Amino acid sequence: MLDLDNIKFAIQGDSYHCPIKGEIEFNPNGLILVDHAGDIIATYRQDDLQYIQVLAQLQHANKLQVLNKGQYLLPGLVDLHCHASQWPQAGKGLDLPLYDWLQNYTFPLENRYQDNQFATAVYQDVSQRLLANGTTSAVYFASIYRQSTELLAKACLSIGQRAFVGKINMDNPEQCPDYYREASVADAIEDTELFIHNVQSLHGNQAGLVKPVITPRFVPSCSHELLKALGGLVQQHDLHMQTHCSESDWARDYSKQHYNMTDIELYAETGLLNHKSILAHSIFLTQSDITTIKQVDAGIAHCPLSNMFFANAAMPARELLNQDIHIGLGSDIAGAPTPSIFRSAFDAVSHSRVREEGVNIYLSAEQRGIANSRISFNEAFWMATNGGGKVLKEKIGIFTPSYHFDAIVVEAKAQVGNLRIWPEFDSPQDVIEKIIALAQPENVSKVWVQGKQVNR
Repeated sequence: MLDLDNIKFAIQGDSYHCPIKGEIEFNPNGLILVDHAGDIIATYRQDDLQYIQVLAQLQHANKLQVLNKGQYLLPGLVDLHCHASQWPQAGKGLDLPLYDWLQNYTFPLENRYQDNQFATAVYQDVSQRLLANGTTSAVYFASIYRQSTELLAKACLSIGQRAFVGKINMDNPEQCPDYYREASVADAIEDTELFIHNVQSLHGNQAGLVKPVITPRFVPSCSHELLKALGGLVQQHDLHMQTHCSESDWARDYSKQHYNMTDIELYAETGLLNHKSILAHSIFLTQSDITTIKQVDAGIAHCPLSNMFFANAAMPARELLNQDIHIGLGSDIAGAPTPSIFRSAFDAVSHSRVREEGVNIYLSAEQRGIANSRISFNEAFWMATNGGGKVLKEKIGIFTPSYHFDAIVVEAKAQVGNLRIWPEFDSPQDVIEKIIALAQPENVSKVWVQGKQVNR
């Protein structure tokens, strides 16, 4: 007999998840039982011996939600790298080099977040848009301003989004404009410590749905003293750390020229690198860097579309996956213009195909690309869900007992968008590929975070 008192609700329907990298598991008419804490108690397949009995008990107790045919239950999407403060500039200036884009667009915009009223409007909007696109967990860069960054944490908590929020730290006068940088290392650390305490103490955040993240912007924007001090906070509080890593030739060369180290070597030397580190981009990694990342169990946020605009290179995702590096996906708003992780998954596939096929028409076909470097749709879906959960060290991204029930329902609608499913000749594999390629916010009809249905 089921312990019905322990069950908040159960869902019956067609579900997909990716418990093993590269392997989609489709569970037609599967059952998922969720407890009052929002965690998964048990899952059942139609051919399980207990399925019929469990189904009947749930129906009798009025604790069963049934999805219609054409609705598909997926794990909530994970965005490992989003600049919430850059949301108003999404789609602007993408033809510029990274340095010019930051100086002309990003830094002037981020400086606006001294204005808490402005910050509130933007942060409420961007967190809602990510949620509407199916992103149940998001890792956010905000700005250097503590009070408005706390407003982002509050916005995520109020809508029920699982969020990892960082107050940016940057103090290098050679690379940061006079009007937008930390006054001193001491001030930056004091503000960051206060930010950590305030986020962890938010009313209603006892379960830690919203977490503070240590956030050095990247090597060029930070003094060594600041990096070292932030590394001390990472070690002291066992917190997540997010940063940009070897994103471009310019950023990579800066570390080499100023420290005679790679970004990874510098982050390790300053105490910033740990098992909760989220390394955005990570394109120009050495084999030694890769070994270090694996040893400390850190993870990478792959941002394929923004890499096309600003990196002048393609991340070797295939090779990193082959070495069992934890990789998830990032939207990288506003380095890429779309808040959809489905789009990031599609871009990861297309990005890898360009690497494999090559683009130089003056070379022969066999010389043009990098052999065996493509990523499958299944692997991209894994990165968007389970892979992101592994980077964050959170129990999210798959439907299995003891994991949090973070989930979305995607459905094709005849009069909405471009997603169409033809059951008579679309296989389960076809369906997941179509969802990745074609789903829009209008196709995301339900969202749960920690077992709570939230307003998308």
